[in-house]
Amino acid sequence: MARLRRKPDDRVGIPLAPMIDCVFLLLIFFMVSTTLEEQEADLSFELPGTVETMAPLDIPDEQVIEIRDDGQAVVNDYAYDRPASTHYTELAVMLGRYQAACTSTHSEARVTLAPADGTPHQAVVKVMDACARAGVHDVQFAQ
Repeated sequence: MARLRRKPDDRVGIPLAPMIDCVFLLLIFFMVSTTLEEQEADLSFELPGTVETMAPLDIPDEQVIEIRDDGQAVVNDYAYDRPASTHYTELAVMLGRYQAACTSTHSEARVTLAPADGTPHQAVVKVMDACARAGVHDVQFAQ
C-alpha cells in the first residue's frame, strides 16, 4: 500500500483564540482594579465676610486700650506690640479691623485710652498714631 504524503503547509499563522483570551483577561483585570472617583458635589456655602446693614445698629461699642507703665498697649487682656517698638503696627491692624466692622454696621468706632499713672507720654502718642493710621477718629481718655 502506498502512503500518501501530505504536503507541508506553507501558511504559518498565529493562533487567535489564545490571544483573544489574553485580551479579555487583561480587560477584566483593568476593569476590576480601576478605582472610580465620585464626582464632587456642589456645596453651596458662603464664606464669612462683612455684611452691610441699612440702618445703624444701636449697640454701644468701644475699645478700651490700657497703656501700662512700661508702655505696653493692652486691649481685652491681650498685649499688642512691644513697648520698645517705634510704631504699634499690630494695634493699628486690630483697630483697622475694628474700624471696618463699625463702618459695615454704620456705627461709630470709639476708642478710650486708659493710661496708667506712670505711663510715658511717648507711649500714649504711639497709641494715638495707631488710632490715626487705622482711621479711628473718636478717641477719648478715661477719667
